[in-house]
Amino acid sequence: MNRRRFLAAGSTLALAACAGPGGTGSSASGGSSGFADVNGTRLYYEVAGSGEPVILVHAFTLDTRMWDDQFEVLARSFRVIRYDARGFGKSAPPKPGEPYSNAADLAALADKLDARKPHVVGLSMGGRFTLDYALTYPDGPRSLIVIDSVVGGWQWSREWLAAYAPIVDAGRRHDVARAKLLWLGLPLFAPARQKPEVEARLKQMVDDYSGWHFVNQNPERAVSPPAVGRLGSVRAPTLVLVGERDLPDFQRTAERLEREIPGARRATIAGAGHMANMEAPEAVNKALAGFLNRG
Repeated sequence: MNRRRFLAAGSTLALAACAGPGGTGSSASGGSSGFADVNGTRLYYEVAGSGEPVILVHAFTLDTRMWDDQFEVLARSFRVIRYDARGFGKSAPPKPGEPYSNAADLAALADKLDARKPHVVGLSMGGRFTLDYALTYPDGPRSLIVIDSVVGGWQWSREWLAAYAPIVDAGRRHDVARAKLLWLGLPLFAPARQKPEVEARLKQMVDDYSGWHFVNQNPERAVSPPAVGRLGSVRAPTLVLVGERDLPDFQRTAERLEREIPGARRATIAGAGHMANMEAPEAVNKALAGFLNRG
């Protein structure tokens, strides 16, 4: 793999499942769930609550379940939507060679579910999708909250690229089991591994993940120019959250987001690592509520 393709893989995969029958049903939270046919694909979603819409966007290898500690809490005051992006959870995988946009998928899902002008909350890869959505559809979001976020076009440190290289190699060999094992063993998840319940939840989601992005060339159409050079164009009010124990790459990302997005606010989640919403849910929920209810 040449350096350019390797950098793309490190960005898209790391910090970047076939759907069942259509229709709607009840979710575990007592709300509704279903599949939305948008942009030539099928996305699984769950909805609960009423009021202003809030859309939750998950991290790489994970799915809607990573938001279990936020979904019902936010639904007390908002209409909350969480969904599986292409290739994750119960959503359909990308089609090889058919370009698509995660930002466009988010916009189409919001329109399909009558959730126009949503607050959008994204963690890690989900943060990248959130920022790309805000830049592609400047009048789309009501506000943004990005947690331990990836940014499109970010130049990863040598340390991160070296740590991720064996995962890329396992994917090239179509060894999904090895790729998953190495992924969960990254320093990225060290704080989460210290919490047995969080570790078990992460492992369950990664075990259930198809591994599609490890072994396929993702035809995702990147936002151009990349978000990293356009942060000054983000119009929506933005809150940047970062775990105190997250890796240096993500600390630097959070600092840049605060510095370059007009009016952005940054807060550190004490004691938390990369999966801040799962490791310190009460602190994250308090930060979310304070921002969303700021008036």
